[in-house]
Amino acid sequence: MPEALPVPVVDAHTHLDACGAADAADVAVLLDRANAAGVSHVITVADDLEAARWAAEASTWDSRVYAAVAVHPTRTAAFGDAEKAELERLAAYDRVVAIGETGLDYYWDYSPPAAQHEAFRWHIDLSKRVGKPLMIHDRDAHEDVLKILDAEGAPSTVVFHCFSGDADFARRCVDAGYVLSFAGPVTFKNSRALREAAVLVPQDQLLVETDAPFLTPHPFRGRPNEPYCVNYTVRDLATLRGEDLSELCSAVTRTAQRVFGLGY
Repeated sequence: MPEALPVPVVDAHTHLDACGAADAADVAVLLDRANAAGVSHVITVADDLEAARWAAEASTWDSRVYAAVAVHPTRTAAFGDAEKAELERLAAYDRVVAIGETGLDYYWDYSPPAAQHEAFRWHIDLSKRVGKPLMIHDRDAHEDVLKILDAEGAPSTVVFHCFSGDADFARRCVDAGYVLSFAGPVTFKNSRALREAAVLVPQDQLLVETDAPFLTPHPFRGRPNEPYCVNYTVRDLATLRGEDLSELCSAVTRTAQRVFGLGY
């Protein structure tokens, strides 16, 4: 376990179910470990309907847990009225604080681009109707993500989960008012373009996340990830950006509280 952060932070995107949590006791174990590292709260995120139901329910088990619900773009090949109705129901939960993760994924060939586009547009509309932030998954699809956001009219708050663009793309997102969330890959020394992007993001548009159990930060790259590991990402970002660790922790916490309306 790393030394606790000087100021508690929020893991803005994790998957507690994929980390092995099945019930309230399992969630408590993960959050206790996170708390010991200075990670006070998490947002557990869905990628299909089963995960969305679980995340919404898990957010009621533990006051340290919030949730986001959506159908992941790679799972949108069959996305119809039943899925939409269920997501609308879950989006109304008080502790569901975002619509996500949604967006576009051109890396995997699981869902046709046309189906992804249609589902993305629907999630954008849901985000605006319920007044909750849109949490975007963008893999190898930067330009089309921006085009659809522009065409549909972006919600008031847009978060690029696990931001993966370069400095130029980061500037365009920042200028549009979007929030950029950085995960473990930003700590990889060979992620030069991503690290350059992370330097230029204003504190009030910056979040940190694990995307656990994936994308474990350096020095544990390749091993299973957990919310406590966001500790390593924050520390690396502070060094990379030349900022005081306590100041950065306070800033990303304020941003998470503002973006997601966290009531603590």
